[in-house]
Parts: sequence; C-alpha cells; structure tokens
Amino acid sequence: MVNKKNKGRQKIPMKKIENKNNRFATFSKRHAGLYKKASELAIECDVDIGIIMLSPAGNPHSFFNPNVDAIVSRFQNPDTQLSQIDCLVATYNRNEVKKLQNELEELDIKKDIAITRTKHLDKMAETRQKSWWESIEQLSADEVTDFEAWLNATSSKMRQHLNQLENGASTSLG
Repeated sequence: MVNKKNKGRQKIPMKKIENKNNRFATFSKRHAGLYKKASELAIECDVDIGIIMLSPAGNPHSFFNPNVDAIVSRFQNPDTQLSQIDCLVATYNRNEVKKLQNELEELDIKKDIAITRTKHLDKMAETRQKSWWESIEQLSADEVTDFEAWLNATSSKMRQHLNQLENGASTSLG
C-alpha cells in the first residue's frame, strides 16, 4: 500500500453538478442504475416498487413493479389487499419480466459465444493468411480439431454445390 500510484476509487461528494451537460449525462447513467436496482429488489424480495422522477430537462421518468395501478392503490390504502384482477395482472407482469430476463440471459450467452467464435475464426483466418501449411504446426490440438471440422464442412458444402450444379446441368440438357 505504501507504493500505491493512484488513490483508487473515491467517493464523489453529494452536491449539485453545476455543469449542465455533465448533469444530464450523470442523470442518464444513474437513473438506469436506479431502475436496475429497483428491479432487482422487486424480484429478490418480491416487493412492489414505484419510482417517479423528472429529469434535469424536465422529462418525466417512472418505474413501477408490478404496475402503476397496483402501486397507487397500495400506497393510498396500505391495509387493503389487491383485487383479484390486480393480483392476476401483477403475477402476469412478474412472469413476463422473468421471461424477458431469461431471454436476455440467453442472448448474453449467445453473444459471448459469438464473440469467442469470432475471435477464434479471426485467429484461424490470420493463420490461413500465413499459408495454413506453413503454420499448422503452431496450432493447438483444439485448433487442429476445429480446423479439421472446418475443412470437412467446407468439403461437404463444395461436394453438395457441385452435385447441384451437375444435376442442374443434366436436367437442362435432358
């Protein structure tokens, strides 16, 4: 700790940001974080949450979970239970949110796989540019297996395309 070169992450004092552009940018970033935290709290603790705010530009922003009607009626009458319709709507909304979150997680996984594959294919393309026969000794066992699979797939596609061309030529002659 004695030889530390920077101060690290420091707490920002809570005061109004005077620069208008910086204030707009900070609001934009932080309100998204607030929504994310509210959503996480609603899911993890199974609570109803409502947030209403006005941006520095005067634009209204809101977040309600499960929905605005349920939050307002619970706020006005905390002791009353939600109506059956409101319960059904809240349950439906929660299920939709869970479904969308699952889809988002799947898309994130697919994105990570695509990024990894793109990097791998770029590396393979770089290897091929060096002339594959000159650099094949540098490939790992997994890369050789992938390269072999690529060669087999390419060969199969070429045979299939050749067959289509031959069949097209023979039908046009006959």
